[in-house]
Amino acid sequence: MMAAKGNAFSVMMNAQKRKLADGAAKTAAQPAKKGHWSMGLLSSMEDPALKVDSDDKVVIIKDKYPKARYHWLVLPKENISSLKAVSAKQLDLLKHMHKKGQELIDKTEDAKHLSFRLGYHAIPSMSHLHLHVISQDFDSPCLKHKKHWNSFTTDYFIDSTDVMEELEKEGKIADKGSRNERLKDPLRCHVCKKEQVNMPKLKAHILSHIPKPGDKK
Repeated sequence: MMAAKGNAFSVMMNAQKRKLADGAAKTAAQPAKKGHWSMGLLSSMEDPALKVDSDDKVVIIKDKYPKARYHWLVLPKENISSLKAVSAKQLDLLKHMHKKGQELIDKTEDAKHLSFRLGYHAIPSMSHLHLHVISQDFDSPCLKHKKHWNSFTTDYFIDSTDVMEELEKEGKIADKGSRNERLKDPLRCHVCKKEQVNMPKLKAHILSHIPKPGDKK
């Protein structure tokens, strides 16, 4: 039974990659980009170096470019492009994704002193639905740009619990395109809200807020 499920998943992944490749070929006349974000994420789901856990519904991977000490992605095996494509029938799946993310946090002993958020970007850069599970230290060399910071510390980042509540009430997730403006917000510390002039200043400042092992949350 498990082998059959594994084969079905592989067939789905290969079909989706072919679909993305066909789409990329149609836009060949446009300025070329290195790789394809959507295809890269699908490949990451099968990369043993990135894979952390999986079951019959989801795959959990390490973010290839983590924006904090702990940054994972929970991805459904079901072909769902984004929150806009989610319907009420997928509420249980989103709850399962949240549960798996929380379980990973709970069993990561080295991170017990850190706070985490689980959520989605309002306008994701990759097409396959993915839940971010990210520690709030934001201590990472991959956190380089203002848009990186604001994508996780403004309402551009939507808490998983809010997404599930909206889906349960409305049966769908409303378009969040207007939140793109949040990426232009001033740089502010996510803890004390003090404005910072640039990313180096911000990153130096937030180090003072990172709890140490043994500290109480």
